[in-house]
Amino acid sequence: MRPVQLADIEMTARVLMQVPVERRVRLMQTLIGETECAEAYRLLHGAPHPQFGVGSLLSRAVRMQAAPRPAALEFDALDAYCAVVNALLAHQTHQTL
Repeated sequence: MRPVQLADIEMTARVLMQVPVERRVRLMQTLIGETECAEAYRLLHGAPHPQFGVGSLLSRAVRMQAAPRPAALEFDALDAYCAVVNALLAHQTHQTL
């Protein structure tokens, strides 16, 4: 996966806001896996993965239905942001062990 930027987190959180709270952790795991796949494909073929993009969360998220940008960060948006950040922390911790 390419280095994570703030735009990756925001857009991915907006995708998560489209699914029920109880499905967000699993969806994040899937998105991270697909993003890893896209990065490997990009490095091997020198081109974006046809479904998953260029190996960033943003490029994966823009290919999915996303909620509008929230005017304020209320519970649902905050929960989605937390799900993204927690999954990224878990992934990074796993990568460094």
